[in-house]
Amino acid sequence: MILRKITAEEAASYVKDNDNIGFSGFTPAGCPKTVPMAIAKRAEEEHAKGNPFRVGMFTGASTVDHIDGALSRANAIKFRTPYQSNKDLRNLLNANGAQYFDLHLSELAQLLRYGFLGKVDIAIIEAADVTEYGEIILTEGVGIAPTICRLANKIIIELNRFHPKEIKGMHDIYEPADPPSRREIPVYTPSDRIGTPYLKVAPEKIIGVVETNNNPGGNSFSPLDDVTLKIGKNVSDFLVKEMKTGHIPASFLPIQSGVGNVANAVLGCMGENEEIPPFNIYTEVIQDAVIKLMEEGRVKFASGCSLSVSLEVMKKIYSGFDFFKSKLLLRPQEISNNPEVARRLGLIAINTALEADIFGNINSTHVMGTKMMNGIGGSGDFTRSAYLSIFTTPSTAKDGKISSIVPMVSHVDHSEHSVKILVTEHGVADLRGKSPIQRAQTIIDNCVEPSYKPLLKKYLKLGSGHTPLYLDKCFAFHKEFLKSGDMHNAIWN
Repeated sequence: MILRKITAEEAASYVKDNDNIGFSGFTPAGCPKTVPMAIAKRAEEEHAKGNPFRVGMFTGASTVDHIDGALSRANAIKFRTPYQSNKDLRNLLNANGAQYFDLHLSELAQLLRYGFLGKVDIAIIEAADVTEYGEIILTEGVGIAPTICRLANKIIIELNRFHPKEIKGMHDIYEPADPPSRREIPVYTPSDRIGTPYLKVAPEKIIGVVETNNNPGGNSFSPLDDVTLKIGKNVSDFLVKEMKTGHIPASFLPIQSGVGNVANAVLGCMGENEEIPPFNIYTEVIQDAVIKLMEEGRVKFASGCSLSVSLEVMKKIYSGFDFFKSKLLLRPQEISNNPEVARRLGLIAINTALEADIFGNINSTHVMGTKMMNGIGGSGDFTRSAYLSIFTTPSTAKDGKISSIVPMVSHVDHSEHSVKILVTEHGVADLRGKSPIQRAQTIIDNCVEPSYKPLLKKYLKLGSGHTPLYLDKCFAFHKEFLKSGDMHNAIWN
């Protein structure tokens, strides 16, 4: 079958009002860019005519401005799941201009296959290559591409010439069977290959190929500051201590690390600590720090769902395939984030909290309990099943006027039952085997900004019961910030 070349505008013409679209990629990595822009333009044209035009959106995780930003500004989004990080989309969601349901990333593909979330009308996939037999070589992100291609009635390929065909061999495409026929996922070490290097689809479903040459638009990272470096060193020193006590094997365990500057700082400090042996990565997002450590021989192998790296690092990988192909593997997110695999491999999971409370509950998603920031992402996939679950956060925000550690979180994403370790720039709180009061005392003593310690110690004495919660004042920090702009002014009567 000869695949037909089409324009982005022609591709957009196949999208109808109320369609549900699945997009490839995971973070900006692997996301289509040209066709979504054409869809946004078409939405604006339809709205100008007085016609409705809004679509449902399934993605791997966050995307690029070409998708979330453009479609938000065009008011073309009916609903969106499972994760986002675009400013325009965030504003739209918090104004209830579109429906959004936050979701554990490992669950999305199977929930689509189960039929719980509706149909997938069209899949739009970024590819480095595609054959007439329906063999698609994905680019630097996988996401939910296998499932949306299998479920979609139509597939549109964005053939991005920026990505070399030689990327073939860096992917491991595998879909588990659905219940009641599901077997174990046979990943026993991070480097195990269990699928195919390409995504196979029915070629007759491909309605056209749009040729592009878009650079990945990868993340750039801010220089590390003293706070993030102290957090990284605290995590690194804690892991060394755990090895010396025998809690972590001397050969070490695979690392899962979240997204952003703190995650990069943690990995960097681990790499610099000579007491930690070279280690493997089994995670969702492979960032710049991982590639640097790989070149230095500190990371042996990295399995993930996407290469969410800067443009400079992406070019380095593409010019050094002989070195990197044997050390990198990209999988669908229901495999990279799978709790079964996380439990089997004994992952050390390190994720970032937006807010924590003195009992160990974590808010990863909502500012002041109401405004969605990004979403829970994959943190929940790993936290509950990890060998050791660690959450990191700077102790304060807004120049110290917000304490990241509060009497009670304004929204709960990870309960005290799943959180084992909390780390700030001030120190480490080991919560394992501790009662609620002991956890609170440990967190206040080790993690809280000193100027907030007296307030939290006084609060702890006000409550009663097994978990000493003072219902009248548990949100006093939040209420005071909304009132005066500084949590320091909170008082306990």
